[in-house]
Amino acid sequence: MKLIKRIFEGKKGTLILFAAAAILIACSAVEPARAALTYFSNDYTMQMEIQDIGVTLVEKSAKGTKDISSRDYLGSDDRWRQTSGALLTDMLKETDGELVIGRSYKEELSVRNTGTIDEYVRVRIFKSWTDEKGNKVTTLAPSLIELNMTNNGWIVDTAASTEERTVLYWPHILKVGESTAALCDSITISNAIMSKVTETTETKDGLTTITTTYCYDGMKFNVEAEVDAVQTHNAAAAIKSAWGVDVNVSGNGTISLVK
Repeated sequence: MKLIKRIFEGKKGTLILFAAAAILIACSAVEPARAALTYFSNDYTMQMEIQDIGVTLVEKSAKGTKDISSRDYLGSDDRWRQTSGALLTDMLKETDGELVIGRSYKEELSVRNTGTIDEYVRVRIFKSWTDEKGNKVTTLAPSLIELNMTNNGWIVDTAASTEERTVLYWPHILKVGESTAALCDSITISNAIMSKVTETTETKDGLTTITTTYCYDGMKFNVEAEVDAVQTHNAAAAIKSAWGVDVNVSGNGTISLVK
């Protein structure tokens, strides 16, 4: 009876540990997510009207739509206006501040042309895990952070993409004031993360204690988005210089990757 009771108490402890881990990941989930913006290749500045380039990353969650980060040239003041914000700050409002593993949270990302010339845009999404000290954790796969891509017109550069990084291009000319379609529509922390555990067994005085530790206990998941834009003039050369990829440009300005 003592053996059975001890093992049962161990399972109860495991449930408590699981709950604690869920709270830890919920509290830290929104902090490290951020968005960064880049705009042009230094190798191509002599051929680009860089002061006309402007781009804004837009996020739509269950709580509404907002601009996350942007950089625009203010010709009247001859200066750049730049803003920088964090992704996913409203994510947990769907579930009263607590992360629910396996739940699909609304997360739509798109890009708006806030410059004064038409442009092409690229988005790079980075996913990773870090511990309490900010060190990258490789024992948890970035694929457990499931950002659902819409495939709504975006081109995924499979050659440049990895489990941690996804590279996408909007193939159409993005005109001044217009926005792309959303490149993703939701984010989920996969249920598979709950199978990432380590177990230790200790037998003392005839009693066996099994301790289960969840590998994600205290970990933070990170989602970063980088957006950059290039001019439509001499598009193939501009894109090659800025992004290092070869593209074909159709008569209507649509680009496709050269394989």
